[in-house]
Amino acid sequence: MLFFRPGSVLRQALLLLVFPVWQIGQAQSLFTLSGTVADSLSGETLIGASVVLSDRPDVGTTCNEYGFFAMRLPAGEQRIRVVMLGYIPFERTVELHGDVRMELLLRNTATELKAVDVIGEGSKEALQAPRMGIEKLDVREIAKVPVLFGEKDVLKTLQLFPGVKSLGEGNGGLYVRGGAADENLILLDEAPVYNAYHLLGFFSTFNSDAIKDVTLYKGTAPAQYGGRLSSVIDVRMNEGNDKHFHASGGLGIISSRLNVEGPIVKDRGSFLITARRTYADLFLKLSNNHNLNNNTLYFYDINAKASYKLGGKDRIFLSGYFGRDVLGLNSRFGIDWGNSTGTLRWNHLYGARLFSNTSIIYSNFSYNVSVTRPNSDFSLLSRIRDVGLKHDFSYYASTRHTLHFGFEFTHHTIVPGQAHITGTTTAPVVTLQDRYGLQSAVYLSDEWKAGARLQVSAGVRFAMFNQMGGGDFFSYDAAGNVTDTTHYAAGKIVATYINPEPRLTFSYALTEHSALKIGYARNTQVMHLISNTTSTNPTDVWMMSSKNIKPRIADQVSLGWSRTLEKIGCELNIETYYKTTQNAIDLRNGADLRANELLEGSLLYGTGRAYGLEVLLRRRTGRLTGWIGYTLARTELRFTGINKGAWYPAKQDDTHDVSVVGMYDLSDKWSLSATWVYHTGNAVTFPSGKYIADGQVQFLYTERNGYRMPAYHRLDLAATWNHKRTGRYTDSWTFSCYNAYGRENAYSIDFQQDPNDASKTQAVQTTLFRWVPSITYNFNF
Repeated sequence: MLFFRPGSVLRQALLLLVFPVWQIGQAQSLFTLSGTVADSLSGETLIGASVVLSDRPDVGTTCNEYGFFAMRLPAGEQRIRVVMLGYIPFERTVELHGDVRMELLLRNTATELKAVDVIGEGSKEALQAPRMGIEKLDVREIAKVPVLFGEKDVLKTLQLFPGVKSLGEGNGGLYVRGGAADENLILLDEAPVYNAYHLLGFFSTFNSDAIKDVTLYKGTAPAQYGGRLSSVIDVRMNEGNDKHFHASGGLGIISSRLNVEGPIVKDRGSFLITARRTYADLFLKLSNNHNLNNNTLYFYDINAKASYKLGGKDRIFLSGYFGRDVLGLNSRFGIDWGNSTGTLRWNHLYGARLFSNTSIIYSNFSYNVSVTRPNSDFSLLSRIRDVGLKHDFSYYASTRHTLHFGFEFTHHTIVPGQAHITGTTTAPVVTLQDRYGLQSAVYLSDEWKAGARLQVSAGVRFAMFNQMGGGDFFSYDAAGNVTDTTHYAAGKIVATYINPEPRLTFSYALTEHSALKIGYARNTQVMHLISNTTSTNPTDVWMMSSKNIKPRIADQVSLGWSRTLEKIGCELNIETYYKTTQNAIDLRNGADLRANELLEGSLLYGTGRAYGLEVLLRRRTGRLTGWIGYTLARTELRFTGINKGAWYPAKQDDTHDVSVVGMYDLSDKWSLSATWVYHTGNAVTFPSGKYIADGQVQFLYTERNGYRMPAYHRLDLAATWNHKRTGRYTDSWTFSCYNAYGRENAYSIDFQQDPNDASKTQAVQTTLFRWVPSITYNFNF
């Protein structure tokens, strides 16, 4: 009869677990190969470059957001291969008799690559990676896509991909997989950007000359991202050229831009400054019409960044963005709005395999409305300001496991409305109470290569939010009436919410050229944008979760199939998804949005669902590049107080969406591009009837979003002439035409009484743009 003591059983179990690992370690010593991959001409680190063994492409890793990689490899001679789209593959032999760290440089000469080579090597890692709903935007493609007034535009280009929609011209919102406009986390060097548009939505705040990398995650972002339900748009700025001084820019019909970069200390530090400004207001000054020449309309933005290598294991970055829009009408009315962000980051290596990044983050969005009257001046300021700390770690445990973990804290301050008035007036002035919140999270994820065919990404994020005092906080009944008022001192917790957010994705390689993927993700959101219009305006109201407003929660399941089509040099991705939303928010009918201290009582809470199919056929290399995208989707909401509690289409519901983007290098001198888009009209609320009250005709609205706008379609064309090359100086001219066949797409439809027949009602359509030609001169030296 045998007896086992608990302690001995535990020791034996541990030996059974450790012994195989110890045997492997004894049989073959492992060392770490680590370093960075960078552009040979500029020194810019390359995000997402693949580093693999030449004879075993399944053994390898990809560079993180700072170009860093690490691999555990057996001792001895190893030959590695570095691959990235748009760069010549690079091979190098490394002798491993201890940990080795190196910098690998790639030459940016994509024209020398054959399309089949790039598809076979550069896309294989992405094909089999356990990631879904991701679109990476090549900044070089942005320059070729024709857009309004010839301005290169990151967000407008993203709208050409499946699952990403807009509500037409002049709308400053992105709607990703049925999500609302505020459900996108837009990051610029990790700092959130709350309003990412200029001129009420016609242009994005991102100057493409300053942008290095753009990645869109459609609802299945890694665990290090959180705070929004539908998507993450991660925009990374260039670091600047640490080898040579360089300048570039452009002159267009509506704006000009300039980019300057160069080394602070060669091969150790660099700087970058880009600036852009429109000058429509200068043309208004030339008018003899007094009602025009006193108006103001312009925007500007400035991006700046500096980086410096403190040594082999440390590097610091400082980046900032400053942008503003100004609109004034004859000195009687004015509104200006804009963003400012700042990020201070420190990269550090703890040993050979543990990489860390520490960031101090600042973000501020504000708008100011001013009204000048004969006897008084009135102004209203609103602001949302974030100050945060984020600490991320990447641990390269082995060639099979890469761990990511970290934490973050963000303090939110919302100034909903500070009113200021001068002069003599009897009008009451309302100054709304400021609101404060603390958002925090910890996360852990593992990217696991489970076998030759199976890869898994598993993670969890624990998100916590505290609404903080001070001020008066209200409770409401079901009808939205105040039932109680409680005063909280500054710093006292008003409400607390804790939400776990699991994420899980599987990728199974069916063949060398195809993979099947399935994923699940939960996301929560505590910052909410309240709007009563179909378009997103800078004066819409931001609110945070409270005793009355619970965090929104979204659960998304997605299934996808990816394949490389080598014969035609293309990639095919097909994904379908189903997403549900809890605690969705909408306004009661007739709710007053402006200067309303009791706005929480005007909110309704319900549920949402969105589902769809996305197809993307993309060609990245060769003379002809571009993509064809198609989306079939449905987005619906259900609220007790709207449409009698039945499901109804959300305003962003848009059944069919098609985009065709083509870019063709005709010769060394000329390149051509074209974009054609089509989408069925989004849901909208139109009057269902009319009646007469007090002698006035009133329209009757019975069904929320029960009608559709007309279908939208447009063709844009562009041609670029590379004029000359003189030493390091090059220049080019870009000629483009927006809406080339002059389609009168509806910006809005209003209803009015027919002046010739009072019994009839007229629908009046407003169209913004037809045949918008532009010309831009670009230079580079």
